[in-house]
Amino acid sequence: MASGDAGKPDFLGHRNRLRQRFRDGGADALPDYELLELVLFRALPRRDTKPLAKKLIKTFGSFAETLNAPDTRLAEISGVGEAVITELKLIRSAALRFMKGDVMERSALNSWDAVLDYCRAAMAFDDKEQFRILFLDKRNRIIADEVQQQGTVDHTPVYVREVVKRALELSATAIILAHNHPSGDPTPSRADVEMTRQITDAARSLGIVVHDHIIVGKDGHASLRQLDLI
Repeated sequence: MASGDAGKPDFLGHRNRLRQRFRDGGADALPDYELLELVLFRALPRRDTKPLAKKLIKTFGSFAETLNAPDTRLAEISGVGEAVITELKLIRSAALRFMKGDVMERSALNSWDAVLDYCRAAMAFDDKEQFRILFLDKRNRIIADEVQQQGTVDHTPVYVREVVKRALELSATAIILAHNHPSGDPTPSRADVEMTRQITDAARSLGIVVHDHIIVGKDGHASLRQLDLI
């Protein structure tokens, strides 16, 4: 529908106003659905993106959960096609690349909050468990960040021998373990604690320190080190 003055679709004026509000106040000046609208502008250049943005937030719960939603679930939403999915995944990948670059440049132990933020952004909203290892050098800088195993909604197989073997291959002197709980609750299970102790014992015998095991979920994170479980 064209506006009376410019003969252009009404949503074009809305887009300009939204962009200006973002430039003036940053992301904090916008609710989740409006920030998502901005992301959708490029994918849907000839459509009003507000209804779709609101639908996505209502379906998945938040801006972060929308970006982290599986492709198959996104594709179930009317109005979401390949262009929209690609744009959402591009934004997520760019954010993770930025956060990863930040944690890789500093001592992990001196930038612990950044490490936690990165692990949560990378895994907290995943619908399947994954087991990630951060390998550190003697200055506690991260030399590699690898997902060793991916599992089901409530289980990931972890092989102690493979964890230690990979640390030796990378000449790592310390590691940080991390995995997610898709249920949202980061409380460590008995199996989590036992597996961590097995890895810690095996690594110690080879001069490798396990600094922590971080469990992340939508509801926060848990540190086995802070809980005195390792």
